Amino acid sequence: MKKLFVYLTVAGMLTFGLNTIVSAQVDAGEAETEVAETVVEEEVAPAEAMQQTLEPDYGDQTFHYILKEKFIEGGAGFMSVILLCLIIGLGLAIERIIYLNLSTTNTNKLLNKVEEALKTGGVEAAKDVCKNTRGPVASIYYQGLDRYNEGMEIVEKSIVSYGSVLMGRLEMNLTWISLFIAIAPMLGFMGTVIGMIGAFDAIAAAGDISPTIVADGIKVALLTTVFGLIVAVILQVFYNYIISKIDSIVNSMEDSTISFMDILIKYKK
Repeated sequence: MKKLFVYLTVAGMLTFGLNTIVSAQVDAGEAETEVAETVVEEEVAPAEAMQQTLEPDYGDQTFHYILKEKFIEGGAGFMSVILLCLIIGLGLAIERIIYLNLSTTNTNKLLNKVEEALKTGGVEAAKDVCKNTRGPVASIYYQGLDRYNEGMEIVEKSIVSYGSVLMGRLEMNLTWISLFIAIAPMLGFMGTVIGMIGAFDAIAAAGDISPTIVADGIKVALLTTVFGLIVAVILQVFYNYIISKIDSIVNSMEDSTISFMDILIKYKK
């Protein structure tokens, strides 16, 4: 069920990303058509055309439109891969955040319920309380209660072993998120290098250093770098939040486990 949720989340993000790319391309095509029609209908003076080129007017355009325009200008090759890193990374991060929030438990309330169940109904009643409570803390308590008849030493070993298993589940997919954080700026820098190479090739083919020729290659290079860094920053924020959430849950597990062992020792006496 958890894997299915991960797949659905990533699929949804992929669908959104593909729709964004397609709509961006459509908008760019429409923009080019409008520009062509304008050129046919009305001739613009050279000085005025140069001024418009140097100072583009984005006043009437939305941020979303400008972002899509810059995305297409950066080139479909590297920009699509960078966007794919963002989509998959966000899908995995959102899945982890939902999973961790569902794993958060009020340990003090659970401890009180377990202690009360031990007093009134014994170990079986306490196991029912843990079984009906979601989260890793309740699962650890259940494993300890299930080994209660084998002695306190076995209970402690069982809790430690199962706690390590649950920590692994909490940290699942974090390596993939960190991978996308590292890959996104690398792809941006790679696009930068390729864009610079293209600029120098254009200069060599033209036989002259023209500002227009150099600007096109440098523009593509800088756009890939910017988008790669943006993706890395976004995923890094989510990654740090997930790490802090995991640390909070683990600390809660360790603290509550000590109190749980004290309750079992008191009940055994």
